Amino acid sequence: MTEVAVAAPERFWTRQRRAGAGLTAAGVVAAALFGALATGEPASFTLAETTTGTAVSVPGRLGALGFALVAVLAGAALWSPIGERWFRWLLGAGLVAVVGSFLCWQLSASTAHVMPLGNVLRSSVIFALPLLFGGLAGVIGERSGVINIAIEGQFIMGAFAAAMVATLAASVWVGIAAAAAAGMLIAGLLALLAIRYLVDQIVVGVVLIVFALGLTGFLFEQLMARDPSRYNQPDRVPTWEVPGLSEIPLLGPVLFRGNIFVYLALALVVLLYFGLFRTRWGLRTRAVGEHPAAADTVGVRVNLLRYRNMLLAGAVAGVGGAYFTLLATTNFNKGMTSGLGFIALAAMIFGRWHPVGVLLAALFFGFSRSLSVYLGTIGSPIPSQFLNMLPYIATIIAVAGLVGHVRPPAAGGQPYVKG
Repeated sequence: MTEVAVAAPERFWTRQRRAGAGLTAAGVVAAALFGALATGEPASFTLAETTTGTAVSVPGRLGALGFALVAVLAGAALWSPIGERWFRWLLGAGLVAVVGSFLCWQLSASTAHVMPLGNVLRSSVIFALPLLFGGLAGVIGERSGVINIAIEGQFIMGAFAAAMVATLAASVWVGIAAAAAAGMLIAGLLALLAIRYLVDQIVVGVVLIVFALGLTGFLFEQLMARDPSRYNQPDRVPTWEVPGLSEIPLLGPVLFRGNIFVYLALALVVLLYFGLFRTRWGLRTRAVGEHPAAADTVGVRVNLLRYRNMLLAGAVAGVGGAYFTLLATTNFNKGMTSGLGFIALAAMIFGRWHPVGVLLAALFFGFSRSLSVYLGTIGSPIPSQFLNMLPYIATIIAVAGLVGHVRPPAAGGQPYVKG
């Protein structure tokens, strides 16, 4: 008897339809809420870093309703035949429209009425830097099969080492090198306990975070608090402009009028992307993270590669920790990383364990924080407590929306014992 193949029924709620329904609902809520709360005062946007440049202005209520309509139309388009082909563009346009509707309400109801986009984007990049370094460190670890949950510990150790060594050596460059070494120390302990002694990676990661917080807190009280001028007054990293490129409107000041952390972070994204997907090291790393036994059968030394990659990840996260004491501030304080190591892990998940995805996720979280800071300075009608919650709310929504829709490396968190 001939068997007849039966095609599986097509799911109704595809990715495009779910996103389309969500965008349409967001657009309707934006129209009803932001459109109603917006005033007739103008909402203006400039491309410069100040409010004195040429501005594009729209009436607040009209702008809020117009952007909301764009979001609804983008959501409806995702249900059409073009939804699959133009999915990312339509989704991006819809999300930008929802944010635009929100900003029209905020600007029209505030005392300033003007948003300098150049300044907001520049601060978004600065706020995104530690998340980018931490997220890339997480990608290196998890692509190798080791969950680097101790990024927060690597951050705080890097911040402490950068502040103290940069002060003692009177050189921010020596401080950055010390931060990388401090991050490698925590990562090396994590690798040793997880790979050699098969300790649960999540548990040992949390323990190392507590260890790093306690150690830096103790040394801060014993050294820095007693003699800050000797141990805790590092210089700030210098700013370098790229001639010509720094004059490009909007993007020039954001990308080409930066410091070593900006340029190094962007270079790491390119190098890690090329390394993971275009080199033998990347092929072996991804093989070890997906199927270590198969990698072992073709001659890959699984645990040795994991050790090396974890030390590399620790160096990257340690440099990210130097951001806190050599750029964001010029001194070290206990617990100053404020849990951003965990937000970096969220950026890694949101970015789907891909360097470019981590970059976009970090910029998203950085923009959320920059927006909350800016709205707090212009007399936003939203209470400051809720504005401070905005980056964390964005993190929860972004990561929760990916639950069940992304797949981490198959061997992540699983120690490998040779046959």
